[in-house]
Amino acid sequence: MINAQKPTIVLAMIDTIDGNAKYLSEIDGYTGDGDHGNNMKKGFLIARSAIGENDSLRDAMMTLAMVLIDDIGGSMGPIYGTFFRKLAKPLRKDSVDEYDILEGLEAALAAICDLAGAQVGDKTLVDTLSPAVQQLREATIDGLNFESSMNALKSGAREGWESTKNLQAKLGRAARLGERSIGYYDAGATSCFLLIETLVEQALLESGT
Repeated sequence: MINAQKPTIVLAMIDTIDGNAKYLSEIDGYTGDGDHGNNMKKGFLIARSAIGENDSLRDAMMTLAMVLIDDIGGSMGPIYGTFFRKLAKPLRKDSVDEYDILEGLEAALAAICDLAGAQVGDKTLVDTLSPAVQQLREATIDGLNFESSMNALKSGAREGWESTKNLQAKLGRAARLGERSIGYYDAGATSCFLLIETLVEQALLESGT
């Protein structure tokens, strides 16, 4: 369980995108426009300037969501804006646990699949998010504690992200490459993994586990 009265998890996510922007754009350059990292960095840094040090986790996440929708071009702004808006919705309490995070991620996954028309195997961030949600869900069903549940979330995200290297893209600009898109990680799947990894690591740090 973590304190939801401060924005530190969101600020850590912003730092992650800021620090990995070049890497994300490099990955995107193999199959796309090569601007994923730069666009994400732009939106996340705008959000950082709008987030107050006394904002709650939910308020900070909603600020990030709205900035991404309004200020990032292309498809990723609405997609990640939707991701954070849905993830934030259950985080209304003073403290949140693995069940609250699961509820938010399940809603985010459903909304993104609907918005983007994506499914597992299309070489998108859904390939990271879906197994992450599945493993977190299984952990909660099994009654695992917060630390184990969060580690399951990260493990599922990593497995999903790594799977994209051997997938052929079926959506977006990368789909035009056909079989030539195989052999590269998807940029959106990569940024999604980095964000989930940061969420988990910061949550565990704040929970004292």
